[in-house]
Amino acid sequence: MKYAALFILSLLFWLLLTFSLTVPNIITGSVASLICSFVFARYYFENVYKFLQPVRYFWFVVYLFIFIWACIWANLDVAYRVLHPAMPIKPGIVKVKTTLRSEFAKTLLANSITMTPGTITVDIIDDYMYIHWIYIRSEDPGVYTEMIFGRFEKYIKRIVE
Repeated sequence: MKYAALFILSLLFWLLLTFSLTVPNIITGSVASLICSFVFARYYFENVYKFLQPVRYFWFVVYLFIFIWACIWANLDVAYRVLHPAMPIKPGIVKVKTTLRSEFAKTLLANSITMTPGTITVDIIDDYMYIHWIYIRSEDPGVYTEMIFGRFEKYIKRIVE
């Protein structure tokens, strides 16, 4: 099942990239997807049946909107800090515990945090993430965990786990 799921996803990605439904393009995409599925399927997800649940796609679309809004807001915040004459920054690294179980979910969360301006994931050790933050607003771990993870973690759980 892993091979078939990866083949279908790879072929769909190929067709989206090339945006052409000609016979040679479909054959080329099929061959490339077949090679990719044989080489990389063993590294793929453990439970492929999750991809067959349409509710996960709904939560993924919701997550995209939340992520785009968070990126826009963070861009404005970083622009304010850069353009402000006093440059109000208080950088530091915070240790945050995640409740996500799968490595893929943790990676998705870490990448979402890193792609949001003003934060970058430095390291992931077990259930803890070390995040560099441009302005540490609180010293309380519960508060900054909610500020960093609150937007993303609950949606990633609904999508992946």
